[in-house]
Formats: sequence, C-alpha cells, structure tokens
Amino acid sequence: MNYRHAFHAGNFADVLKHAVLARILVLLARKETPYRVLDTHAGIGLYDLASPEAEKTGEWQGGIGRVLAAPFPEPVARLLEPWLQAVASVNGVTRPEHLAADRLARYPGSPLVVRAGLRRDDRAVAVELHPTDAATLADLFAGDARLKVVELDGWLALKSFLPFKERRGLVVIDPPFEKEGEFDRIVAGLVQATRRFAGGCYLVWHPIKDRRDLARYHAALEATGLRRVMSVELAISEIRPDRPLSACGLTIVNPPWKLDEDLDLLLPALAERLAAGPGASASWRWVVPE
Repeated sequence: MNYRHAFHAGNFADVLKHAVLARILVLLARKETPYRVLDTHAGIGLYDLASPEAEKTGEWQGGIGRVLAAPFPEPVARLLEPWLQAVASVNGVTRPEHLAADRLARYPGSPLVVRAGLRRDDRAVAVELHPTDAATLADLFAGDARLKVVELDGWLALKSFLPFKERRGLVVIDPPFEKEGEFDRIVAGLVQATRRFAGGCYLVWHPIKDRRDLARYHAALEATGLRRVMSVELAISEIRPDRPLSACGLTIVNPPWKLDEDLDLLLPALAERLAAGPGASASWRWVVPE
C-alpha cells in the first residue's frame, strides 16, 4: 500500500479505529488517576474533506458520511458519542446529534480524537516522522500543555517514551504500510514496548488485504508469549487482494475492562451501516486469551 492519509481520512477504517480509540479513553478515564497516550504515527491531525485528495477518492462518504446518514439506536449512539464529539468540535458544532454529512468540512485524526478524551491532568505525545507534517501538527496543538508533538520515527518512540511515568495509559500504533514487512515491525515493536511497559494498553491498526498474511501475523503474535491480545475486524465487502481496501483490523493488547462488551454492541451496528457489498462483517476474538 502507498498511504497518504489525506486521501482516506474519515473512511470506514477511520470509523473503526477512532470509535474504538475513543471508547478506550473513556474506559481509562473511569479511574481518577491520570493517564498518558503515545501516538506513534500521528499524521497532521486534521483533514480537509474538500481537499483535492479527499475529493479524488470520496472515501469519507462511505465512512463518517454513512455514520451520520441516520441515527443509531441509543445504546450504540452512546458508545459512538465520544468519537463523534471530536468530529463535531472540528466542524464548529456543539453536539454530535447536530452533525450532518452534507455540512461536514473537516475530519479529526487520532491526535485530535485523543485530545478530546484528555482530562486536565492527562497527557499525550504525538510522534510524526515527516518534518512538514510534524510542524503542521505542532501548530494545531500550540498552547495546549497536555499534548506534546515530537518529530521522530514512530518505532523509535516506543523506546524513547516508554514506560509512562503515570504507569498507565495507551499506545496507538498506526503505521502507513508503505513498505514490506510492516506486520513484522508491529510484532517486534509490541515485544519491545511491552517489555518496557507491560501494563500499558496497545492499540494497533492494520489493513486486511489477504487473510493468509493476517493468519501469519496472528501466529507471530501468539509465538511472542504476549497475553491478552484481542483482534477486531471490520469488512465492508468481500476481501480481495486485487481490489481496493475493503477490510481492516485492530490489535489490542491489554484491552481495558468491559471493552469487549462495548464491541459486542458496536461492531454489528458498524458492519450493517458501512456495508458496501456482499461479505460485510465485523467481529472480535482473542488471539491470545487472558
């Protein structure tokens, strides 16, 4: 894959990633003690849905656009609210229920979803390798002492910023999959990170283009000896290696308590709403159980 996120912001993969990210932050916030978030591949943080890149693909219309097309049942709407509040905020709307797809102008990346979930004493570090993107991100968060932007290779950040002094928090790993061997780098990165910060929660996004690659990745995770490794999948149509991306997944290490219950409600609703053809589905399972 050749991945510049401006082409894909707000698509079905972002819906899954950011809805689950926001839920994890809600669950972390159930304890009063502060937490920290490390976002290793942060991007520019905010995306213009009228940009040439976004208009070229129109992918957001099949993602956040479909989410906003009609209300969800109340239990699902409640789970989506923290993420949709971040979307509302960047569009100058006070409440998610006032959002409308035909008035959507901007979409928040992971750093803004994180910022929306931070309390006064929580902290976050957003890491971005590309100098121009890092500068854009730093400008976006200027004046907010809770969030620090660092220009650095995201894989090196796992060594540089772990463990957290707060001793609790979330590491978001969202690599671009521009080079071969990204699944291997994820496995190696998780092993390194959990040795330094065993109690942290880790949220990793990945595409699903070929189920054989996914099976090898999961086998490699099992072989590491890691415990409490969850896999979440969302497909909007049949998975075909020769077709545009139609499925993605999340690997979650040490998921917070009750996330599984949230996913049981959330995933079927997202699969139904985002379906683009036969083969649409969503599920979660333990790759390595508790």
